[in-house]
Amino acid sequence: MTSSAFENRPWLRQYDAGVATSLQYPGQTVPEMYTRSIAAHADRTALAFMGKRLSYAQLGNQARSFATYLKRIGLQPGDRVVMVLPNTPHFPVVYHAIHLCGGVVVPASPLDTAAEVFYKVENSGARLVVFLDLLYEQVKSCEQIPGLLAMVGCDISDYLPFPKNLFFPIRKKFLGRTLPAYGQSADASISILRYRSILKQNAPLSSDEDVALTPDDLAVILYTGGTTGVSKGVMLSHRALVVNVTQGQTWVGFQRDDVILCVLPFFHGFGMSMGMNLGLFSGAECILNPRFDSAVVLKHLAKDKVTMFAGVPTMYIALMSHPDFAKLRGTALRGCFVGAAPVPETLKQKFYERTGGILIEGYGLTETVTANCALPYQGLKKEKSIGIPWPDTEFRIVDVDDPDKELGIDQEGELLVRTPAMMMGYWENPEATAQTIRNGWLHTGDICSMDADGYFYIVDRKKDLIISGGFNVYPTEIEEVLYMHKHVREACVIGVPDDYKGEVPKAYIVSEPEHNVSESDLHKFLEERLIKYKVPKYFEFREVLPKSPIGKILRKELRKEHEKNK
Repeated sequence: MTSSAFENRPWLRQYDAGVATSLQYPGQTVPEMYTRSIAAHADRTALAFMGKRLSYAQLGNQARSFATYLKRIGLQPGDRVVMVLPNTPHFPVVYHAIHLCGGVVVPASPLDTAAEVFYKVENSGARLVVFLDLLYEQVKSCEQIPGLLAMVGCDISDYLPFPKNLFFPIRKKFLGRTLPAYGQSADASISILRYRSILKQNAPLSSDEDVALTPDDLAVILYTGGTTGVSKGVMLSHRALVVNVTQGQTWVGFQRDDVILCVLPFFHGFGMSMGMNLGLFSGAECILNPRFDSAVVLKHLAKDKVTMFAGVPTMYIALMSHPDFAKLRGTALRGCFVGAAPVPETLKQKFYERTGGILIEGYGLTETVTANCALPYQGLKKEKSIGIPWPDTEFRIVDVDDPDKELGIDQEGELLVRTPAMMMGYWENPEATAQTIRNGWLHTGDICSMDADGYFYIVDRKKDLIISGGFNVYPTEIEEVLYMHKHVREACVIGVPDDYKGEVPKAYIVSEPEHNVSESDLHKFLEERLIKYKVPKYFEFREVLPKSPIGKILRKELRKEHEKNK
């Protein structure tokens, strides 16, 4: 680091006792970490799903049976496998099996359209697609992609206890979904096989047959949300995944007896690393939720001795709006983490007032697996701060227009990150890789500042900046004030064209139930708290706002809607 303001890395002084500033990382791959944990915790519960429990030994045996099938159909080291699965036990089983064969996991969202799934399968050159049978409509067009070896359909009832496993197939008949016809496809030369049949027909792979991998081999390709058009595949090595989990374990003092409620989807870096991998590397119990339902989540938190839970801001907003939220007092919960989107300070305050618990905010990117910065688990927590960099992670802030010019304390600029959990690059996109990673630093596109104690503060995304009449307007600043209004449940601000000012803010609002806030009320509320040019010129009230599969409000979708309707 060249700047004297950052040279001594003031954040290191803020670390909790027992958290080293530099860590020793296991020189192992992801399948080696899983195999080690399975052997050490064979009889312990690994996965809990809708009343069904799977031990570590069962997880390992099923993964090895699926790995035998993968080898039998000719999956080679480095081959990609697309998984279109929610948080069911199929996901960690298939995930581990792919890595045992040296393959590369390519997760896709169950909410992806058919076109989005097709793109990920074709772009990655996948050799296999594993999908939930209820999502067949979204994957069936992939049957025509050359080079595909087979497709595998998974049924939720594979992991339901008796008698739920008997009733679920009956329920599926009334869902109106097209289900796969197993066997040879009628319109393509490809087989569609049942997951449960594969496990029955294939003996577990011997450990002697495990493919030898190195930490620098490609493990996962995570496709970004496509904020600039076509989504990019983020290539993550085994080293990056192991490093990220090790940092997370150290930061929160993770223990084998912890119970993680896994609501964040495993196809996303946050859920995959800080939920599934963190839990299963450690020998913990992971309670799987295939989708977020506030009533179900509150029931788990209150009754299942959950100690760790992570979510996005909209999840916590929904939980606090539920009448059973007050039951969280006195539970085993010792860590609540929030990230993936800006967190309104009022949300953290309300959570503390009503539960006595602290929401620990963090920051990360898919390009660095997930979190690489967070508020100390026990130490000083500052308002509006995303916290301090994790061990072996460096942050610097540079001038937006001149990235060679490093800025000092309390100066706002673009955040650059350097970490051993950095991506290998974007899949088959060297131009985008070179633009994002320069001289070993990842350019995040986030506008940020650092105070004298080493705490960082996100101002906004560089691309979300609104320039109104020559003034810089940050949408998250306006949203923060909107969330202070007692009748605003959700808010999102975008910049829209204006003939006079170039751009002006427009706010999209979801009111609290039974409290329809008015435009004039909000206008007055904001004028009392913001300078005039930051007050939105337009307001639009909605029942819901568009969200990503993990619950992040999609500013880009609101922009698209405005462009289409103007």
